[in-house]
Amino acid sequence: MNNERTIALIGAGSMAEALIAGMTKAFCHPAHIVVANRQNRARLEELARQYGVCTAGCAQEAVKQADIVILAMKPKDVVEAMNAIAPTLRAHQLILSLLAGITTETIERLAGRNIPVVRAMPNTSAAVGLSATAIAGGRFAAKEHLEVAKQLFETVGIVAVVPEKDLHAVTGLSGSGPAYVYYLVEAMEKAAADIGLERDVAKRLILQTIIGAAEMLKASDKHPSVLRREVTSPGGTTEAGIGVLEQYRFQEAVIACIRRATARSEELGSALLAAIAEA
Repeated sequence: MNNERTIALIGAGSMAEALIAGMTKAFCHPAHIVVANRQNRARLEELARQYGVCTAGCAQEAVKQADIVILAMKPKDVVEAMNAIAPTLRAHQLILSLLAGITTETIERLAGRNIPVVRAMPNTSAAVGLSATAIAGGRFAAKEHLEVAKQLFETVGIVAVVPEKDLHAVTGLSGSGPAYVYYLVEAMEKAAADIGLERDVAKRLILQTIIGAAEMLKASDKHPSVLRREVTSPGGTTEAGIGVLEQYRFQEAVIACIRRATARSEELGSALLAAIAEA
């Protein structure tokens, strides 16, 4: 953990906390992290107490000495936040944006200078160090900026570098992906109750089944369809269950779900950009 960069976090929500937890374990010393938010001083004190990070009375104070600025506020608050810190920003600083739907070009314009911006789309599994994060660089982000961003987000999971145009698809796939899995588990738990399994036993079995299947997918070079067929004996129980899923067009529903989530990300991004343009 030999990184000497100072990091300013603007925003103190759950994703900011997940990043603090990851960074303080494997990226930098807590004393090199300064956190600011709009008004909740108690939240800042809680983070300082739990992780040993520093806090600032305002975003400008946090950004003043920072090498990396992480934008972790709500997307609707980006104009107010950027207007506040823009006079303090310097061209050598790296901005990492967690703001869904806000392009790197918009951040650059709000910053009022040619500054490196890397946009990231993690997911909520960052809270347990298992996020699937995609990052994309703006016009002024060089290879070394992407590498720093990659190292930082690897403290909370895996990282893929993608073209910025693909971030809407990433949002629909892995950004929202944990919710799809939770929805599947909800259905499996309801089914377990329906067939008479005790709740705690069912939960343990379901979770280990999902964890085991994910590890199999990770460890094997086989396509998921091959692994599925290997479990599916002709005339057996799995074949009977899969047959019902096919009747209900399960795969088509999942594909439509991800497409719709991707389209919604595009819609929300366009609406946010329109609102920023009017501000």
